[in-house]
Amino acid sequence: MTAARTIVIAGASGFVGRHLVATWRAAGHRVRTIGRAPTDDARWADPASLGTVLENSDLLVNLAGRSVSCRYTKRNADAIFSSRVGTTAGLGRALSETRRPPALWVNASTGTIYRDARDRPMDELTGEIGSGFSVEVARAWEHELRAAPTDVRRVALRMSIVLGTGGGAVNPIINLARLGLGGPMGDGGQVFSWVHLDDVLGAIEHLLARPDLSGPVNVASPHPVTNAELMAATRSAVGRSHGLPTPAWLLEAGARIIRTEAELVLKSRWVDPGVLRDSGFEFRHPHLAGALEQILATSPGGILATQLG
Repeated sequence: MTAARTIVIAGASGFVGRHLVATWRAAGHRVRTIGRAPTDDARWADPASLGTVLENSDLLVNLAGRSVSCRYTKRNADAIFSSRVGTTAGLGRALSETRRPPALWVNASTGTIYRDARDRPMDELTGEIGSGFSVEVARAWEHELRAAPTDVRRVALRMSIVLGTGGGAVNPIINLARLGLGGPMGDGGQVFSWVHLDDVLGAIEHLLARPDLSGPVNVASPHPVTNAELMAATRSAVGRSHGLPTPAWLLEAGARIIRTEAELVLKSRWVDPGVLRDSGFEFRHPHLAGALEQILATSPGGILATQLG
């Protein structure tokens, strides 16, 4: 049995954070949180409290960041940028003043840092960095992590689209399929790299056990699909044989209505988990069909709750 650890999670109120907190606490680990809520053990507005919760901890996981499911207005763009870069900088300062810091700092990043790719997968060594607002945010985010004035081992967790029960990106896709609208989006050829929520946690555990691993780590299933394959698999999982396609122009118009960006659907993200694969990590949910089966088995019927920007 694994000895009880002290784990600090920043940004624990989000979809991934809630899962990590619940799972680690159920396993008997001590979990401290950093955020803005009165129930958090440390608050961003109180820098001294960050050092207090980090002292004598084993692992720091930073997931803080405003949702990107919104229109990229200047106000939203500033909030997206500062909520990632500012919190990472604050943790770096706190760690530099901690006498007994954690062994590992895992900081969220994103597979969106790579270019729009349909020709080949993007791994950590040969992947080509893209351009645009989302990429610039990711680059600044990772730069702040690398520049932090601490000797703590650091990993930039380049997560692909996270799927799991209770929220995240999968709920609107399931809803479309249940409503008969689950056809290809755009031309359907864009690559959809994804990862199950269980494998995000598993990857972090794997990284903690491997002190030789640091730097960028892609967290994505080894079996990505195209958007057309994603929608077909979802239709099959919910028992729908057909689904109306959504052309790119309609996605652009719809994105404006629900206050988000069509890029979230239309960009081709082909993220290859080279570091995890080469270091022997085994995915619990490597294939989309099995992941969807697990998610639907633990989700209610009907239209699922979806957070819009």
